[in-house]
Amino acid sequence: QVEEANRALKSLGAQLLDAEEMVKLYTPMVKALMPYVTDTIQFLHENLEAKKSLLFEGAQATMLDIDFGTYPFVTSSNPTAGGACTGSGVSPRAIDRVIGVLKLYTTRVGEGPFPTELFDADGELMRERGGEFGATTGRPRRCGWFDGAALRRAVQINGLTGLAVMKLDVLDGMETVKLGVGYKYR
Repeated sequence: QVEEANRALKSLGAQLLDAEEMVKLYTPMVKALMPYVTDTIQFLHENLEAKKSLLFEGAQATMLDIDFGTYPFVTSSNPTAGGACTGSGVSPRAIDRVIGVLKLYTTRVGEGPFPTELFDADGELMRERGGEFGATTGRPRRCGWFDGAALRRAVQINGLTGLAVMKLDVLDGMETVKLGVGYKYR
């Protein structure tokens, strides 16, 4: 592989790789990680058979799901509850609870539809109090009122059995708190 990579690197005028140097660099890392490498499907199923609890955690949100989100403003994966099954090798029949985690206001990174978005001091207050900035880029997130219609859709898609509501304190002290309950078009 190093020889093949070096042919491409040479044509680009880039620094070539040294196989022996790479082995010296990566061998300690491989040794440190090896205890954590396993057949995860087997591991998860052994724990299910032993009646142990498993917890799957998703990132991002239903409306960013490549299949069910607001395409084309989506991610490249399935951050819905069903994605936990396809990503882990565990059957949907093994899942007995699906808890949705949501903020009492809505945020969005990047482009895409956002019916309850705020462009005023309330939106800025939510952003500041809630620390709504991209973890990697530091880019400000778009903020707006709670979107009940999006939550209804997320409940349908994920089959939620419960909700954990976060960041209520961000809205503390606001004179008015609004909730989006549906959409009107034209």
